[in-house]
Amino acid sequence: MTTLAAAADAGGAFDWLLIADGAAVVLVLIGALLCLTASIGLLRLRDVPSRLHAATKPQVLGLMLICLAIALSLRSWPVVATLVPVVLFQLATAPLSAHMVARAAYRNGTFDENALFSDELRDAQETPPASGG
Repeated sequence: MTTLAAAADAGGAFDWLLIADGAAVVLVLIGALLCLTASIGLLRLRDVPSRLHAATKPQVLGLMLICLAIALSLRSWPVVATLVPVVLFQLATAPLSAHMVARAAYRNGTFDENALFSDELRDAQETPPASGG
């Protein structure tokens, strides 16, 4: 096993595969830390909007970093072709599912209404005067 100093001394050039492996290790650790942060946020936060924020933002970024680390360490186009749809599917479904859960929580009344700065959904649910309802 070579180190960066040994690779630089041997030929004067860095071993780019070793650097890619090191970057992959760092990306996996950061991604795992973000996923851990998301799970702790789901357990510790009290209201639905805060939990949704913890469930979507750090978890999606953590998954993207882990997928990037896998692509760096395996260095194979079929692996990249498999990871790209995984990331795209996560980017498409996480905001949609968070929106649906937040809307259901709003309709059930299971969140703190005083925490909202503006309530656009309440205004949309009111019946217009000309509709006869």
